[in-house]
Amino acid sequence: MGPVETAAREDIEQLGDLVSIEPTLSAMAYTLAREIDAGGGEEGRQLAQLNRELRATLAQLLEGRATDDDDDGLGDLGSPD
Repeated sequence: MGPVETAAREDIEQLGDLVSIEPTLSAMAYTLAREIDAGGGEEGRQLAQLNRELRATLAQLLEGRATDDDDDGLGDLGSPD
């Protein structure tokens, strides 16, 4: 297992129990990370696309975990009103 797959597994493990489509997304992330670690296919020509797909897959995993709670009370600073 290479460094990207190891990091992806550690990050996903921190999410705790996986529900709904999260196990499938996790498996996809591991496969993408493994391909990145292997050099990106086609002599590295797929590396950028694999990176984008991995980021999108991890973002989708995190999106389901996002809460609307404003932990620090500063979440509205970007709003002009």
